[in-house]
Amino acid sequence: MSIYDLPKVENSSGPSLKSSKLSDLKKKLKSLFDKQTKLVFGFLILTVILSTLFGFFGGAVFGTYFYSEITKHLNSLNITLPGTEIPPGGNSAILPQEDAVIAAVKKASPSVVSIIITKDLPIYEQYYLNPFEDFGPFGFQIPQLRQKGTEKQEVGGGSGFIVSENGLVLTNKHVAEDKEAEYTVLTNDGKKYPAKVLARDPAQDLAILKIDAKGPLPVLVLGDSDNLQNGQTVIAIGNVLGEFRNSTSVGVVSGLGRTISAGGGGTQAEVLEGVIQTDAAINPGNSGGPLLNLKGQVIGINVAMAVGAENVGFAIPVNKAKKDIEQVKSSGKITSPFLGVYYTLITPELKEKYNLSVDSGAWIGRGASGEKIKEAIALGSAAEKAGLKVDDIILELNGEKITLDNSLAKIILKYNAGDKVTLKILRSDQEKIVEVTLGERAE
Repeated sequence: MSIYDLPKVENSSGPSLKSSKLSDLKKKLKSLFDKQTKLVFGFLILTVILSTLFGFFGGAVFGTYFYSEITKHLNSLNITLPGTEIPPGGNSAILPQEDAVIAAVKKASPSVVSIIITKDLPIYEQYYLNPFEDFGPFGFQIPQLRQKGTEKQEVGGGSGFIVSENGLVLTNKHVAEDKEAEYTVLTNDGKKYPAKVLARDPAQDLAILKIDAKGPLPVLVLGDSDNLQNGQTVIAIGNVLGEFRNSTSVGVVSGLGRTISAGGGGTQAEVLEGVIQTDAAINPGNSGGPLLNLKGQVIGINVAMAVGAENVGFAIPVNKAKKDIEQVKSSGKITSPFLGVYYTLITPELKEKYNLSVDSGAWIGRGASGEKIKEAIALGSAAEKAGLKVDDIILELNGEKITLDNSLAKIILKYNAGDKVTLKILRSDQEKIVEVTLGERAE
C-alpha cells in the first residue's frame, strides 16, 4: 500500500448500524429545531402586529377622549380651537380662510355693478384761415378750430352694489355728482341698464341710483360695521380703473374711526369722519364698491385711497348708509339734519394758545388755528333761530360730549331734520342750556 492511499474500512454490520442511527437522530433534532424556530418567529410577528393594532386603536380612543375633554374645558373659558375641516365641496388644497374668501366673492359678485359715466362733449374740427385774404393773393394759412356738433363720450366710471330687489344701487356721491352726465349700470352678467340718480347725501359721500330691470335683482346683505375689529379680514370688489369689472382684493381692517380729507378729479376736498382704514387694494374705479367681511356681508363702501402710499384705503362704514337707504325707500330722497354753525374742535394747543377754560368742544366762528372766520352762523339756520353766537363753545348735544374723536357733525348725523335737541354751551365762561330744532341740509 502506498503511503498516499487511505486505509480501507472493513464492510461489517457493526460499524454501519451505528452510523445509520446517528444520522436518524440528527434529522429528528434538525426537524424539531426547525419547528421551534418557526413557532418562535411566528409568535414574534404576531406580537408586533397585535402591539401595533392595540397601540393605534388605543391612541385613537384616548386621543379623541382627551381632545374632547380639552375642547370642553377651553369652551368653558370662551377659547375656540382653530378649525381644520374643509367645507363640503371644498378643495383640500385650499385653506379654510381662502375657501371663505372664495365663497364670499361668489356670493357677492352678482350684486356688484360697474357705473359708466357718459356726457355729450363738443366735437371740434380744424380749418385754415388766411387773415390777409382781402389784401391780394399773398398770405398764409392759420389753423383754427370750430365746433362740429357733439358726441356722447365716456368720461369716468365707478362701482356700486344693489341694495334692493327693485333696483336701488348704492355708490359714492363723487361717482354720481355730475348733474349733466348720464349714468349706465353694467351688471356682472353683462347686462346694461340706464340709471337715474335718485338722491345724493348732502352730508356724506353717498348716493343712490335706480335701474329698472325685469324681475327681482340679487341684493347684497348689509352687515354691522359697529362690530368691526382691527385685523379682521375684509374683501374689496369693484370696477378697477373703470376697466376691470368685479376685481377682487383681500386685506384686513387696519384702523377704525379715521378722519381724512378726500378730494380729487376737480372735486372739492371733503372731510370724512369715522371711516374704515384697510390695506385691501382700493384703486381708481373702486369708489362706491362694497367692502365685505368673510360672510359676504357689506361692512363698508369703498371711498378713497391715500396718494403716495401703498395699501392705504378707506371705506365709509355701512351703518352710516342704512339710514339713507331707508329714507330713499320711504320718501324717495335723502334728508340730513343741519345746525348751521362753522366751528373748529378745541385741541390742547388751542386751549393753551387762547387760555380757554375747557379742553374740548366746538368753537363757533373759529378756524383750525383759532383764527376768526367770516362764516360763523348760517342765515336762517337752526343755530341762528336758537340764538347761538360767535365764540360760543358747544360742549354737549343731548348729553353727549363733543371731543376730537366725537365731533359735533358726527353726533348730529344720529338725528333727523326736525328733531329737537338740547345743547350745553359755554358763553363768556358761563354754561347755558339751549333748545334747538334741527333744520334740513340742502343737497
